[in-house]
Amino acid sequence: MKEVLIVDGYNIIGSWPQLVELKRESLELARDELIGILKEYQKFTGMQVILVFDAHLMQGARREYRPGQIRVLFTKEEETADELIERIVYEMEKQATHIYVATSDLVEQQITFGGGALRISARELEARIKEARKSIRKHVKRLENQRNTIGDQLDEKVAEIFEKWRRKDID
Repeated sequence: MKEVLIVDGYNIIGSWPQLVELKRESLELARDELIGILKEYQKFTGMQVILVFDAHLMQGARREYRPGQIRVLFTKEEETADELIERIVYEMEKQATHIYVATSDLVEQQITFGGGALRISARELEARIKEARKSIRKHVKRLENQRNTIGDQLDEKVAEIFEKWRRKDID
């Protein structure tokens, strides 16, 4: 069954200490960092990730772009991120997917839970991402410790022929 993670972008930025710090410098930097983190998480988990940012104070239509495999949505004029998240949950619930909504907004958690989504707090998402990064580091370390030479990949007879050539012991 397809798994979808819908992330309330500004809620997460306001909850994670590293992103709060970046936000003080630049909101755009904090958004970009969150996008990078979620791209990595998406690749590790295989979940479809939809990141929603509230743009109700901006003029114009909804904007969407796809950095890597995730969808980043900015709401349209006079629309809140909560409204868009709720609509996405109700639309995707019909597709028989497991839907997770990452936000620490209690009202939003209750509404999306009523729509069939599972709730993940900002802190829980951060913990899941840290655990995923830990698993990635372990996997990379294991790969680094493995010897990976061309000789390891060769058939025994071919390796024997190459060894004779190397020693100039050709029949």
